[in-house]
Amino acid sequence: MSTKKPITYKDAGVDIDAGNRFVDLIKPLVKETNRPEVLADIGGFGGLFSLNSSKYQRPTLVAATDGVGTKLKLAFMMDKHDTVGIDLVAMCVNDIIVQGAEPLFFLDYLATGKLAPEASVEIVKGIAEGCKQAGCALLGGETAEMPGMYGGGEYDLAGFSVGVVDNDKIIDGSSITKGDKIIGIGSTGLHSNGYSLARKIFLDELNLDLNDTPKELDKPLGEELLTPTRIYVKSILNLMRDFTVKGIAHITGGGLLENLPRVLPQKCKAVIDRNSWEKPAIFEMLREGGNIPEEEMYRTFNYGIGMTIVVPENEVEDVMGRLSGLGEKAYLIGEIKQAKEPSVELS
Repeated sequence: MSTKKPITYKDAGVDIDAGNRFVDLIKPLVKETNRPEVLADIGGFGGLFSLNSSKYQRPTLVAATDGVGTKLKLAFMMDKHDTVGIDLVAMCVNDIIVQGAEPLFFLDYLATGKLAPEASVEIVKGIAEGCKQAGCALLGGETAEMPGMYGGGEYDLAGFSVGVVDNDKIIDGSSITKGDKIIGIGSTGLHSNGYSLARKIFLDELNLDLNDTPKELDKPLGEELLTPTRIYVKSILNLMRDFTVKGIAHITGGGLLENLPRVLPQKCKAVIDRNSWEKPAIFEMLREGGNIPEEEMYRTFNYGIGMTIVVPENEVEDVMGRLSGLGEKAYLIGEIKQAKEPSVELS
């Protein structure tokens, strides 16, 4: 008989008991996000969601997936994990709302080298908060413990969301025409894009400490950089009920220069007045600290505008007033003009 000590899954670095404890800890958080259509608690093989199709003439599902990117590196460095979950939700639901769809549910994927249940709960707190801000249910997810794949205390996040819109209410930009106006809705900072460049400038080039508060900011640099992405879902759903929203663009990677043309029809261009909104201090710190060309700023970062909407000229004043009442910073940043092909022109 062999006297060799038996090897368990835990010996290999995967703790099933820790995983079960984690699920128990997050159940109350998940329950807070439930909608009436949710049919079961987490723990099943798949999430159950009953679509009330009677609310729609021709219901069309819209799906999106995204991650948080290298912003996670800052969460590791700051040991602050309760906001990146909001970013995760935001990057998905903001992509869904631009097509006029209401986000229904969200699923997350958390991969880590070693599961620390209590610390991981902080991540899910952020995901649950993001779901509440978006009005969607956290329907389920997956937590993968993969020893050797990630360094100590590191993890990666991916998110998946599904929404619904009536087929004849899909916002695709096809009705945009010359003379329409472009309204920009303010961002809360970098959101979840451009962090590889931001870390290079702030940490490598300028040697700044994340815990210090530069004179340009009213909070430590690390906290500023971890400010979560704004979720625009409820504000845009509100606008859609009362106004003619012809096109919406989520300003993420690629900035205004790359994202606005995605919703423009042929023979239209967006002419943007670059001085029409206030750029948050964090962007000016980046531009000056890295000597970044202006066009690179507009192509890499949101530069203070997290979402753009295209509306008829006669509705601009009312839309701006509504957005202000909803707590959004809204700016009239440009207009639609004729062109050979969809593009953005900075004026």
